[in-house]
This record gives sequence, C-alpha cells and structure tokens, in this order.
Amino acid sequence: MSFTKITEQPSLYNNLETKTAEQLLREINTEDRKVAEAVEKTIPQVAKLVELIVPRMKRGGRIFYMGAGTSGRLGVLDASELPPTFGVPKTLVLGLIAGGDTALRNAVENAEDDEEHGWEELTELNINEKDTVIGIAASGTTPYVVGALRNAREHGILTACITSNPNSPMAAESDVAIEMIVGPEYVTGSSRMKSGTGQKMILNMISTAVMIQLGRVKGNKMVNMQLSNRKLVDRGTRMLVDELGLPYDQANALLLLHGSVKKAVEAYRKPGPTASS
Repeated sequence: MSFTKITEQPSLYNNLETKTAEQLLREINTEDRKVAEAVEKTIPQVAKLVELIVPRMKRGGRIFYMGAGTSGRLGVLDASELPPTFGVPKTLVLGLIAGGDTALRNAVENAEDDEEHGWEELTELNINEKDTVIGIAASGTTPYVVGALRNAREHGILTACITSNPNSPMAAESDVAIEMIVGPEYVTGSSRMKSGTGQKMILNMISTAVMIQLGRVKGNKMVNMQLSNRKLVDRGTRMLVDELGLPYDQANALLLLHGSVKKAVEAYRKPGPTASS
C-alpha cells in the first residue's frame, strides 16, 4: 500500500502573516470543524479497540499510551486524568513519552528516533499479554512508537495506533489502526493543531468508554471519582442527596466516611448499622 504524508502537505492557506487576528481565527476555526467529522469516521475502529481492551483489563490488563512531542503529552494527559475521574489506580493506564518526563515541558533532542527504547521502557514495566499498547503519532512514522508496537505485537500483546496519515508504518504494526484523516494543518506541518485536537478526542472516547464498561460510572455519574477538592466533595454529596434522599449534611458525612459515592451508597444500603443511622 502507498504511504502519503498528508500531515506534511502544504496548508490550504497562505500569506498568514498578512492577515488580521480575526481572519486567522476564523480560518483556524474553519479547519477545526473538519476534526469532528474525521473522528466520527473512526468510530468503528475505536469501538473495535474498546471491545478488545475491556476483557483484557477485566483479567488485570493495563493500557500503555506511547508517543513523542504533542502526541506523547496527550497520552500522558489522558492517563493522568483517569485516577481522579474514575478512582482507578494510577498504574492502570500509563502514558509514556519519548524523552521521559522532561519532554513534557521541553523537547528532548533525538529521543523519538530510538526505535528500541520504547520497548525497553515497556519491559521495565513488566508488560504482558493482558496489556494493550496504543501508539500515538500524527505522522505514523515515529521510531520510538513504531518499535514499541512491533515488539509488543511480536510478544502477543494487543496493539493499536492513532495517526493522521493512511497506511503508515505505525498502522502496519497495529492490530487496530485508527486513521483520523484531518487534512493539511493550517500552519503547514504543525500537527499540534488539528491532529492534536483529534487525538485528544479519540483518547477521550477510548478511555471513557473503557471505564464505563468496567463499571466506573453509574447512570451518567462519576461515582468512583477521587474526592480531591471541595468542589468534588460537594458534587459527590449532591449525588448522594439525589440517590438516597438524604439531607445534605448527612450525605456529606456518609461520603467522607466511605471515600466515594459508590462505596457510600453500598454501605448505606447494606443491612445493619451505617453512618446514616
């Protein structure tokens, strides 16, 4: 199959430096509207991936996001948001970025060009056949990611990728290739724009759907969220007021005693004395 780097094709716009702020923003917004449409076309592949991940995680599996630059940062971002949102261990979904944590703030020269380092990092984390590796790279060519996917697949581990180019080397190493074709970037080659936006949307879809199917949401509520600030304690208290019909203060005491909405509801409904007595 042929491989065309759409992400490197010239922008549909030119002479950007001559335009007013409003002209620039309207043109950027016009391009951004294409992202949701491109993401919608990937839903069948995203659904396939979620359906493969969930049974693995029920057996103790984990998700590893792998990327460099913007793509790596977005993987780390999604992974870091899951423990407070869904109350899961911080080791359940891990984001690895070429160059390590330093690369979250500053570019690390040549880090993404090492084809073996990604797999070395995964082996240090005792990756196994219950886990899933998801490579993220707009270009679909990042050696750090391609090498990790290739080695993971050779070891019988589920692999997937999110890319903005069709038929890429990364897709060739993936059991599920999510090809989100957003077209040339507004600033030629700047994949932090449409590609980055689409990657974030797809990561949200994957992780949210997986967490829901793992039972971390009830109805439409984050009943396992970590109570890490007053806003979330108030939100959890109001969930208990709605669910159990308790006065606010009693619901608040019950929540703080048990540490999550789900545990508080289970304790309240369990036969015998509870904090609500």
